[in-house]
Amino acid sequence: MPNVVSPRECTIRLKRPHPRQADFINSPKKRKIIRAGRRSGKTTGLAILAVQRFLAGERILYAVPTAEQVNRFWKEVTTALYEPIAAGVFKKNETDHTIELPWTEQRIKAKTAFNADTLRGDYASTLILDEFQLMNEDAWGIVGAPMMLDTNGDAIFCYTPPSFRTAGISKAHDPRHAAKMYTAARQDETGRWEAWTFTSHDNPHLSQEGLSEISQDMTALAYKQEILAEDIEAIPGALWTQQLIDAHRWVGPLPDFVRVVVGIDPGHDAGIVVGGRTADGRALILDDLSVSGDPETWAQQGVAGYHKYHAHALVPERNHGGEMVAMTIRHVDATVNVKTVWASHGKYARAEPVSVLYTQHKVWHVGTFPNLEGEMVSWVPDAGHASPNRLDALVWTLTELLLAAGSPMQTRKFRV
Repeated sequence: MPNVVSPRECTIRLKRPHPRQADFINSPKKRKIIRAGRRSGKTTGLAILAVQRFLAGERILYAVPTAEQVNRFWKEVTTALYEPIAAGVFKKNETDHTIELPWTEQRIKAKTAFNADTLRGDYASTLILDEFQLMNEDAWGIVGAPMMLDTNGDAIFCYTPPSFRTAGISKAHDPRHAAKMYTAARQDETGRWEAWTFTSHDNPHLSQEGLSEISQDMTALAYKQEILAEDIEAIPGALWTQQLIDAHRWVGPLPDFVRVVVGIDPGHDAGIVVGGRTADGRALILDDLSVSGDPETWAQQGVAGYHKYHAHALVPERNHGGEMVAMTIRHVDATVNVKTVWASHGKYARAEPVSVLYTQHKVWHVGTFPNLEGEMVSWVPDAGHASPNRLDALVWTLTELLLAAGSPMQTRKFRV
């Protein structure tokens, strides 16, 4: 039996969108993509759009990678629709995250979806894929797009430029698939697409003073990606680009190594990077074990990496500790082979030859090392930035493996 209370008799507590939100909420385009900075208000804007379309009789499906992200959107829509839900006009299911008008197709559903399989089993007249940069692109290409066939529905994509902080949780084959969709949308001549960029500064409800304070704690790269919502291909003056590093991801089983070393840049934030050299003269970066703490902490971490990877040597810089660096390590384990190095040249002079090794296809990364790679692509020589500790450790590792004069080549082969 239909409800006796009409939605028109209930108050909808919908927030008033700020101007940037209103732009995409009111756009009539069939395909929309929003490139957004953190806390820019895009989730609230999506919730406003979802509620408006739901009240107009539509079927809305909101998908995002994690449960925490679902909860943010869910809180917005349930708050807006609290009164008609309480009056029994709409039925809410907290387990399935659905709000619906009984006996109709009118519904909002929020769910987690990382890939095509997790998005299956539904349809919608408006599909919203939030944090799209973290999803496998098949979520749209294989499931999402065909979902629009029956309804000639609309699709809305939101993403924050992929950063090294998020690289480890992304399910994308191509980590730049969302950025490429944004570029294509900007170039679209069919009239179907529209693209927007929201920076964190566009949200009038954020404290600008607080935003400025937080921004001082971020790297230049993170600020551009996370706050200004910029897709960064390369930073002028940096010795590495993400494209160069991505082109050197090791695929397949590990080869035999003729030498393995653990490079260490000592300090409270100590860089510790493990690498191995193959018989054909390539080096593979195996691990980033960098750690913060006192000297005994980084010494223990370095020694642990030494034993885990059956290394031939620990290679720490001794500029700021002299013989104390080797003594600290040997205090932890007197059996390890320590080969201290002295930074007799400037950082650029040490790092530049190592960056060239990548262009010569001599260095490969086994997996993804977000913090290390973040330092590599964001450090600009002589720009006054703080010392990149992981980068320094990488330089010591690769210098020892591939560039050191007379570097001993062991004939014993082993696997890590």
